[in-house]
Amino acid sequence: MTDTLPIDPPARLLMGPGPISAYPSVLRAMSAPLVGQYDPFMTHTMNETQELYRQVWATGNDATLLVDGTSRAGIEAAIVSLVRPGDRVLVPVFGRFGHLLAEIAERALAEVHTIETEWGQVFTPAAIEEAVVRVKPTLLALVQGDTSTTMLQPLEEIGEICRAHGVLFYSDATASLGGNAFEADAWGLDAATAGLQKCLGGPSGSAPITLSERAVEVIRSRKRIEAGIREAGDEDAPDFVRSNYFDLGMILDYWGPRRLNHHTEATSMLYGARECARLLLLEGREAVIARHELAGRAMLAGVEALGLAVFGDVGHKMSNVVAVYIPDGVPGDAARTAMLEDFAIEIGTSFGPLHGKVWRIGTMGYNARKDTVLTTLAALEAVLRRHGVAVPAGGGVEAASDVFAGRA
Repeated sequence: MTDTLPIDPPARLLMGPGPISAYPSVLRAMSAPLVGQYDPFMTHTMNETQELYRQVWATGNDATLLVDGTSRAGIEAAIVSLVRPGDRVLVPVFGRFGHLLAEIAERALAEVHTIETEWGQVFTPAAIEEAVVRVKPTLLALVQGDTSTTMLQPLEEIGEICRAHGVLFYSDATASLGGNAFEADAWGLDAATAGLQKCLGGPSGSAPITLSERAVEVIRSRKRIEAGIREAGDEDAPDFVRSNYFDLGMILDYWGPRRLNHHTEATSMLYGARECARLLLLEGREAVIARHELAGRAMLAGVEALGLAVFGDVGHKMSNVVAVYIPDGVPGDAARTAMLEDFAIEIGTSFGPLHGKVWRIGTMGYNARKDTVLTTLAALEAVLRRHGVAVPAGGGVEAASDVFAGRA
């Protein structure tokens, strides 16, 4: 016998940098009945999900699928499968998650080279090309949207630079996909990964990935099937991918016609990921991006109207998250606690050089809406007043309302 009660999470409005509140229909989809991993319904749903994510990524890549695990699982699968020990990897770092890409590449035994810019800034194409020419990497690994700084790195010209110098181009779009433009084919991406818990409006636990034919060729050249499921004639490359779970060669065969028994797909996460993509495409890719842009612009106007200084180069800010300096004299963590305990609203702090200096407020996925923006700004005004900050009465809500009404 146990007296442990059924799980009953408190109601929260998640307005931080992620995770965010999931779309209700995503949660409903995840409660659907399970089927066997090779049931015709299951394999049909896998195929259907692949096609949906081709549209989300704006790609024709056949190798578009899900990696079971959080967004970091997708990152690690891409890097460990594309990078041989000793390969040179170039990582432009403009926030915490650039450091993460470098860390994962180092663990894959790559020769890692980094270039860095001040947090709150992004790289010019010229700066990246100079480093590519100097380092001569096999792979360029570049974050698109880094929530630690809220910056959005332009990618439009980077693929052409990589192609000109024979470099594979990978981008981590965890924080940006769905709320900001991403054109995998048009921008020349060889690999890209994301997660569900930001603009796609789902829970963490599934990592969409897309791979170009050029990337697939590299992965296939490192192919090794584990002994228990290997068949006569299967490849056994000497420089095989050193991770079993994240070996994209076997994962591609699991999702492909062979249906290799590499792992058991996380069925409920598959349902959730499918619903995230379905909702985005039902609303329309451009419409969803525009909704994020509008909600983000309204939140930006609102925090500025409350007298809060915005961190970083606003011209290169992601549409779905804003960082503001914590006013002098305001205990940042205590104020965040008041937002959570008194208003059931979560906002975020940050990492590294920004820890304790800024709050990060997100407007993404299901929460990129007028009511959530206005509610958050009203609560933030109340908390600021409680800590002695003189703010215009209703200033944040009014400024944001003007943006939503097209008056600003």
